[in-house]
Amino acid sequence: MIDYEANLNSPQSLPDRLRLMSYNIQVGIQTRYYHQYFTRGWRHVLPDTKRLPNLRRIADLIGEFDLVGLQELDAGSLRSGFVDQNAFLADTAAFPYRYQQTNRALGRFAQHSNGLLSRWQAHEVVEHRLPGRIPGRGALIVRLGRPGAELVVVLLHLALSQRARLSQLAYIAEQIIDSEHVIVMGDLNCHSRSSELETLCAQTGLREPLHDLPTYPSWRPARNIDHILVSPSLTVESAEVLDAPLSDHLPMTMDVRLPAALTQTTPRRAALAALSR
Repeated sequence: MIDYEANLNSPQSLPDRLRLMSYNIQVGIQTRYYHQYFTRGWRHVLPDTKRLPNLRRIADLIGEFDLVGLQELDAGSLRSGFVDQNAFLADTAAFPYRYQQTNRALGRFAQHSNGLLSRWQAHEVVEHRLPGRIPGRGALIVRLGRPGAELVVVLLHLALSQRARLSQLAYIAEQIIDSEHVIVMGDLNCHSRSSELETLCAQTGLREPLHDLPTYPSWRPARNIDHILVSPSLTVESAEVLDAPLSDHLPMTMDVRLPAALTQTTPRRAALAALSR
């Protein structure tokens, strides 16, 4: 449970730079070939002894980053051995804060979720249900820093149909249209030059300075469907796809420099810091 009032009274200052990652981890299943979707498809419904060691390898990878958006987690069901994967990765990779949205809760059989791991505590976290003919898609919107000078992080896993994606991104545009500093990340199931992303960028000013970095399938990347988009106020210093085939997707990463408005210490906090010296 997040204590929003305490966070608002003592908001955390953000650093000058952030290391970002978006990663669809396929509930901890390592897939190396197309035929394994069929020969090892049972792993999506039943527990597997190889899943936990693979999650540990994923934790080693993500531990170098500041904000990690994870898609296709399980929040604790039969197939994951009743392990809350978001909590496990946060603890193993030493992230002090974790936020989660379960979009399809199928009781003890599956808990389809997305999660955000952070080095900084949010002052607001809101779950949104996204429009679409088939339910089960959501957005997690997390606000970091100081109210009035905040970084808005949006975590998504969009639908497979273009019509649904257009509707879902239109909904997201409405949520962030008035925010100056935004990061949108996730498995968007469309490429950088798609009409869906072009429309979102035109409506919000978001951009993806480095395009066409394929992330899927992990063993022979050909599709550019995992993304990190940022507002013009954030300076992108680098972006790359890591060669880490621990899922059927590869992780998308980006290093960004934040504007001074997000990193400046308030006078009250500066005075408290001076008194503590």
